[in-house]
Amino acid sequence: LVTGELYTWGRDEGDGRLGLGSGGGPGEAGSLSVPSKVTALPVPVAAVACGGFFTLALTSDGQLWSWGANSNFELGRGSNSSDWRPQIVPSLKNVHVIQVACGGYHSLALTDEGEVLSWGHGGHGQLGHPTIQNHRIPLAIKALSEERIVYIACGGSTSAAISEKGDLHMWGNARDCQLGVPDLPEVQPLPVKVNFLADGDEDPSPPRVISVAIGASHAMCLVSRQQIQK
Repeated sequence: LVTGELYTWGRDEGDGRLGLGSGGGPGEAGSLSVPSKVTALPVPVAAVACGGFFTLALTSDGQLWSWGANSNFELGRGSNSSDWRPQIVPSLKNVHVIQVACGGYHSLALTDEGEVLSWGHGGHGQLGHPTIQNHRIPLAIKALSEERIVYIACGGSTSAAISEKGDLHMWGNARDCQLGVPDLPEVQPLPVKVNFLADGDEDPSPPRVISVAIGASHAMCLVSRQQIQK
């Protein structure tokens, strides 16, 4: 049984996001209508993520590969040159990554030690660092260092992380209230904890967040809650 083969399709536009060569597919703007195997990736893949115009692939041994558009350092390689060839993110060679998430122009990686790293475009605060500058290579988010993170997600210019305790932290673009915390500035560079409205007049146990998803301007999460016996 052969597993871990990667196939891509869609629009390429010459930035190499499909990983199929410098020209992309045969259609308009390098588009490809049929899934095609990425032969340039020589290792089995365990998980994949698509950014706006770039692609990440995670192997079962925790190595992260990147390719595609790179004008905002989306590939995490230190330069901003686009590249259709899948390559390992150099600074993560000795790091075991267990999950990866992509936004429009930024990414998050979660390590086996519960640490979150971010890189790429930072203009909306989506990287979780005190400044909103772009980052060329993955950098650990110090504001989450006291938590062990178990799940990450990215929206267009927003990011989220769930802690081992079930707390949800969000940061980045807050213009459309997508961080779930009232009265934030439009740019929220540091993670904030999301609190939940109580149902009715009772005092239920706080919900434990187990998954989160973010769109361009909205978000949702899945929670579990301890049933209170009356």
